[in-house]
Amino acid sequence: MATLAPYAYTPKKWNLSGLQGISDQTLQVHFGLYEGYVKNTNLLNEQISAKVSGGQAVSTDLPFAELTRRLGFEYNGMVLHEYYFDNMTKSANGTPSSGKLHDAMAASFGDFETWKKDFAAVGGMRGVGWAIAYQDPKTGRISNHWITLHQDGNVAGYEPIVVMDAWEHAFMLDYKPSERSKYIESFFANVDWRVCEGRLSAASTA
Repeated sequence: MATLAPYAYTPKKWNLSGLQGISDQTLQVHFGLYEGYVKNTNLLNEQISAKVSGGQAVSTDLPFAELTRRLGFEYNGMVLHEYYFDNMTKSANGTPSSGKLHDAMAASFGDFETWKKDFAAVGGMRGVGWAIAYQDPKTGRISNHWITLHQDGNVAGYEPIVVMDAWEHAFMLDYKPSERSKYIESFFANVDWRVCEGRLSAASTA
């Protein structure tokens, strides 16, 4: 039986030069890291495809098992960075005071500012990972989560609405390790809330 060649992903490009509090140097380093995840995702898919074609896609084949386990890390490293860069803009207009996103946050946390404070607290926790506001597509409720190593902590079926990289590479060129809170403030200053709102499902938030 013929095996189809795996799909090859192409790195996305963003024009984010001039963000508030996040330097162009940080962005260039960060874009390079993202491109590495794209490259490794493609490479792992090729290697796994070769295992499948060669009849080695079995649980007892240790290289196949390790390649497969690694795939989630690289895939999520690629996808989460795309969410992150997509939900930032150099033309930010401040936090929303009305609209579907504002209302969804308020319905889930009491008010938008309480959601924002909780999200910042999640992002400020010790360790490396991601702070992500997810929406439950069944209820429309928003909840904030800490994601470790890209793939650990993602809620199955939930939609990422606001995604912030909290790994140190996202801010170390601009801030000291102890100044993560300043990076979080800069992130909020650059969020493209229209993009985040566009990620909401049609589920009720009642």
